[in-house]
Amino acid sequence: MISRMREKSGRRGGPRGPALLFLCAFLGASPAAAQEWTTSLIDIHQGSPLSDRARGLGNGGYELQSGSWVSFSQWYHTNWVDMHVDLITQITENTGILWGFGTGERGDKYSVEPSLKLGFLTQIHPNPNSTLSLSVTSTIGGSLNEKPCVADYGDLGTYSVNCRLAAGEMAPEETLKYLVNAKPESMHLWLNYRVIF
Repeated sequence: MISRMREKSGRRGGPRGPALLFLCAFLGASPAAAQEWTTSLIDIHQGSPLSDRARGLGNGGYELQSGSWVSFSQWYHTNWVDMHVDLITQITENTGILWGFGTGERGDKYSVEPSLKLGFLTQIHPNPNSTLSLSVTSTIGGSLNEKPCVADYGDLGTYSVNCRLAAGEMAPEETLKYLVNAKPESMHLWLNYRVIF
């Protein structure tokens, strides 16, 4: 199936040819070598710093005038924790494209957006026993956004309010300033030098 897909791509031509030549030139690979690109799984895991932060918002609660307890955990619980998949597509012996994605997650009063990760990895060998590696990745999306509640304040009316601060003395509109809206680390640079003795 792989050889058949390659053969079909070769006949199509069009704008893909120049784009492939440009990418190969940028990464120092020949067009022939591009046919041998391989993709490998680096890591797969569930959870992230923002996912953990969302879980932390569920700590605590407040007591209603009736005496019943309202727990925050019901609003910040999810049946699916943000899953991240990281892969590398090897271009040359010492160069690769890093890429991956996050599925995101949703709770009743928050959401973590899906994310896309793109970057590259390159390495050199100063001598036969050492390797110097550099990788740079950038993340698009993946933001944590907290949602407000709608609370009935009796004679005062119904207001949009921060769920976690609804029982406090702060004015409803003021509580909205404390809704969590956070972005993940957008850029990551990693430099590693390894020596084998």
